[in-house]
Amino acid sequence: MAVERLVVVGGDAAGMSAASQARRLRSPAELEIVAFERGHFTSYSACGIPYWVGGRVAERDDLIARTPEEHRSRDIDLRTRTEVVELDLPGSRVRARDLDTGSESWTEYDKLVLATGARPVRPRLPGIGAHGVHGIQTLDDGQRLMDTLHRAEGRRAVVVGAGYIGVEMAEALVGRGFEVTVLHRGEQPMATLDPDMGGLVHSAMNRMGIRTVSRAEVTKVLTDEEGRARAVATSAGEEYEADVVVLGIGVEPRTALARAAGLPLGPSGGILTDLSMRVRGHGNIWSGGDCVEVLDLVAGRTRHIPLGTHANKHGQVIGSGVGGGYATFPGVVGTAVSKVCDLEIARTGLRERDALEAGLRFVTATITSTNTAGYYPGAAEMTVKMLAERRTGRLLGVQIVGGAGAAKRVDIAAVALTAGMTVDRMVSLDLGYAPPFSPVWDPILVAARKAVAAVHSAGI
Repeated sequence: MAVERLVVVGGDAAGMSAASQARRLRSPAELEIVAFERGHFTSYSACGIPYWVGGRVAERDDLIARTPEEHRSRDIDLRTRTEVVELDLPGSRVRARDLDTGSESWTEYDKLVLATGARPVRPRLPGIGAHGVHGIQTLDDGQRLMDTLHRAEGRRAVVVGAGYIGVEMAEALVGRGFEVTVLHRGEQPMATLDPDMGGLVHSAMNRMGIRTVSRAEVTKVLTDEEGRARAVATSAGEEYEADVVVLGIGVEPRTALARAAGLPLGPSGGILTDLSMRVRGHGNIWSGGDCVEVLDLVAGRTRHIPLGTHANKHGQVIGSGVGGGYATFPGVVGTAVSKVCDLEIARTGLRERDALEAGLRFVTATITSTNTAGYYPGAAEMTVKMLAERRTGRLLGVQIVGGAGAAKRVDIAAVALTAGMTVDRMVSLDLGYAPPFSPVWDPILVAARKAVAAVHSAGI
């Protein structure tokens, strides 16, 4: 039997999970695996970068789950610092460039996995490419930022954008002793939440000493005579001095290769796949991780949701398919958690804006409770916002902001969303109770009760 060759483009979560799973299922005598990675590192936790920058994680390498050498020891031909620059689909081959020498070569494949990830959004503004301006997506990005922080003569940082990365990096920089200003275009930080819930995050950032400027449209990065960032300017004519600038505007799928090769892309530019993560219309090409769009099970359409949890699952599904088995990734409900100091932040499902865009009629219910029994020492407030479909009472989304134990409560809602539960059914959930963990009526259940009342009041 002829040996097949699998080529993997991208050496982080999805790509190397796929390669590792395929190797478990097929021996080197059956399947040769060649993987290309642009950076120096593989199989690392990009989500942990803010905690390394902030000093909570001591060493960079603590974020690495499996090194290139470990992958190679498992008969995976992993080539770091090598970027795939062209896909030749008719010829079933890829052209790769060694980033250290500039040399290029073609590699043929029988099966191809595209796990090219995402890249930080960099608006086309004067000075955006200056020294000291950093987007954070890969471990190499994190290392470059750390190098800048160690060299910086001043202690002023400007973070552009207040999404997950922006907020987490702002806290990390405060932990490094920087004076931090966050500039963002929205009404409130954390646009993944509704503005009323984002206001709670804004208050917490202020308490940390983070200066947060809303409705700030960045127009350029000002530089010194050596080409280093020195300030960020806005359309209001304000200038905010900076010794380092971090872009937290968000990320976009890295799909230039796929686009050039004519592979199908979705509305947000991510690669479109079927449930087995095969690229639509291409039986020998799979794709996963931050470069794909996935099915939103609540809204019923594809979305770009770049999370390591999804990427690792994609890789397992892809590796099973490549290895001759069968597995599927049915979709997501959009669950994410974060924190600012001691304030935990969580969301799953749809925001009000998402529900409106999906053409859904809905009601909302917002409650404030505590994370433990009110009389238990250390009880902290927790605010829960719930969206339900107006006619049916089907749960559409939940947002939670509060003290310890708040964020992981969103998992209850994520399961309910996946199961298609109504808020009326949620009220009967048999959740664990003891005074150190929750009130007699858990905040999720209190919100569900209020949502039930809102559905009944709204009628049809």
